[in-house]
Amino acid sequence: MSFKNDEDVWDIVHKLIKETREVNKEMGKSFDIASSVASQISFFACKNIFLSSECQQDISKYTYCKDFSVPAYKGTYGEQPNRWVQKSLIIKNALVKRDNRLHKKQMDAQG
Repeated sequence: MSFKNDEDVWDIVHKLIKETREVNKEMGKSFDIASSVASQISFFACKNIFLSSECQQDISKYTYCKDFSVPAYKGTYGEQPNRWVQKSLIIKNALVKRDNRLHKKQMDAQG
């Protein structure tokens, strides 16, 4: 298969997501969809295609807020924009997964 544009890459990504969900459902597995896709990206695309300046800014904002214990927006939790709350939960979960993966890699290297 040849790729002519970014949409061609995204078509494969969507197929990988669908395939992972089907395997999880049909075989009783619990493969992480993001990890499954990420492990196959290098076979058909450069990872840079998935970088978004908006996402990078969100990650920076999340990290800053976490490190300095400040809210992203004025007000209490209930006053934070729902979109930001959802984004921050996604970022938090992604960072936990990354940290767990790095920890496991470190433990495996130590024997």
